[in-house]
Amino acid sequence: MSDPDLSSPLIQRQPEVVISIHDNGEEDYNHPSAGQQNQPPRVPRHDHLNPPFGFLSDAEPPPTTVDPFRNDTPGVSGLYEAIKIVICLPIALLRLVIFGASLAVGYVATKLALAGWKDKHNPMPRWRCRIMWVTRICTRCILFSFGYHWIRRKGKPARRDIAPIVVSNHVSFIEPIFFFYELSPTIVASESHDSLPFVGTIIRAMQVIYVNRFSQESRKNAVHEIKRKASSDRFPRLLLFPEGTTTNGKVLISFQLGAFIPGYPIQPVVVRYPHVHFDQSWGNISLLMLMFRMFTQFHNFMEVVEYLPVIYPSDTQKQNAVRLSQKTSHAIATSLNVVQTSHSYGDLMLLNRATELKLENPSNYMVEMAKVASLFHISSLEAVRYLDTFSSMNPDSSGRVTLHDFLRVLRLKPCTLSKGIFGFIDVEKAGSITFRQFLFASAHVSAQPLFQQTCELAFSHCDADGDGFISIQELGDALKLTIPNSNKDEIQGMYILLDEDKDQRISKDDFLSCLRRNPLLIAVFSPILSPT
Repeated sequence: MSDPDLSSPLIQRQPEVVISIHDNGEEDYNHPSAGQQNQPPRVPRHDHLNPPFGFLSDAEPPPTTVDPFRNDTPGVSGLYEAIKIVICLPIALLRLVIFGASLAVGYVATKLALAGWKDKHNPMPRWRCRIMWVTRICTRCILFSFGYHWIRRKGKPARRDIAPIVVSNHVSFIEPIFFFYELSPTIVASESHDSLPFVGTIIRAMQVIYVNRFSQESRKNAVHEIKRKASSDRFPRLLLFPEGTTTNGKVLISFQLGAFIPGYPIQPVVVRYPHVHFDQSWGNISLLMLMFRMFTQFHNFMEVVEYLPVIYPSDTQKQNAVRLSQKTSHAIATSLNVVQTSHSYGDLMLLNRATELKLENPSNYMVEMAKVASLFHISSLEAVRYLDTFSSMNPDSSGRVTLHDFLRVLRLKPCTLSKGIFGFIDVEKAGSITFRQFLFASAHVSAQPLFQQTCELAFSHCDADGDGFISIQELGDALKLTIPNSNKDEIQGMYILLDEDKDQRISKDDFLSCLRRNPLLIAVFSPILSPT
C-alpha cells in the first residue's frame, strides 16, 4: 500500500470550488490553487530553413524520459509474489467461476434488454433500463472476482442535469467496469470494441458512441453525438477517458478534445490503484497475464480518489475546447500529484511499432506526439511510417543512427549535399541522430508551405521530354547537378527508391509519394529549380 502522505493532493481543494473560464483569458476562482496552469508548449518560430533545423535547439525543451505506458511488474518477480500466487491458486479458481457466472448472467440480461429494440437513436425505454440493473450488479460481482472487494470513494457524482459529462484518467480495463456499475453512463469507444465477445453486447446497451480515431469524419460525428446526448436529460450522462488510452497512472498524458468541444459542464473523476508488489495498469502486459495476476492477489486496491468539483465554462468561452481541456487536466493532475506530458495515443502506436520491429529499448522512439502534431500537423500514422524508414537505418541500442546507415537507406553517396542533409538533422553535432530528430526534421520540411508545389515542379524539370515519366537517363542528368560523379549503381539505387510501385518507371504519383515519405530528399532536386 502506498504511503498515505503521497496519496494526498499537493494542493488541497474545497468541494465548493467552481472554475469559470472567461473569453478574455482571465479566470475567476474561489480557491488559490485554481490559478496554477501548465502553459501550452511554445511553438518554435522558423521563418526559414537556415540554419538547418536550428529551431529545435533554441525553441524546444528537452524531451521527457518518462514512459507513461510501462507496467512496473509485467512478470512475476520475487519469492513473496511466487508464494502468494501458489497460495491464491485455489482462490483464483473460485474467482474464475464467479467471473464466468457473472459474465454469463449479465450477458443474458443484456440480450433480454436489447431484444426487439430497434430505435437506438432515442434513449433506452425505462423497462429495458431496469433489466440492465441485473447487468450492473453482475459487473460489481466481476470486480469482486478480480479482487476489488471494496473500493474507496471520496465525494459524490454531480447530478446529471448539472454535469452531463464525466471524464476520468484511464489506467486499466477496470475503470469502465466500475463506472458502468456506479453511473451506468453512455461511453465513447473504438469501433473495434463492438466485435468483442460479451463486451460488445454490453456496451451496445450503454448506447455507446463509436469512433474511429483515424477518421476525421468519424471523430466529427462522435462529437455531434456527444453534444446531442449531453443536451438531453433523457439520455444517461456521458463518460469519456480523454487520454484515449491506458497509462501507468504516474503521469497524465495529453487530452483529446472530444469531451470538451460541446462546451458542457465537466465533472472530473480521479482513479488510483495503490500497490506495492503488483502494478495493475494495462501497459506493456497482456490482458490474460494482467487478469491472472489480479486473480492471484489477496486483494487489489482501487481508489476513486475524488469526484472533483464540476468545471463550468462561461457562456462566452464554451467554444474554447482547448482551454476547458487544460483546466480539466490540470484539476486531475493536481489531485493525483502527477505531471502532465504531451504524450498521446500516437506514442503508444510508436512504442508498439518499435516493439514489432524488434528495436532495442522501444521507449526511445516515443516523441510526445501531441506536441509534434500541434507543431507540424502530422498524423500518428505518418509518424509510424517515418519510424519504419528510421528502423531500416539500423539504429543502435540507444536509438541512434550514423551517417553511413542514413545515406544507405536514402540511396545517397557521401558528398557535400548529403552531409548537409544529415547535418540539418544532427543539431547536437554528435555524428548520429535520434528518431525524434529525424521525425522533427522530416515533418518540418514537409510542413513548409511550398513543399508540395516544389515537389511537383521538381518532377516537371526531371521529366525533360514531358511524357509523364522520369527515365533513368533523365534522373541521371538531374542528379549530376547535385551529386556529381554519381555512378550507374548509385543512380539505379535512387531510381529504385523513387519507383514506389516498382513498375520500372517513375510516374508523377511515384515521385510525389516517395518525397512525402522521404521529404528530406527534396534537397537533392533543389538546384535544378534554381534560376540560371
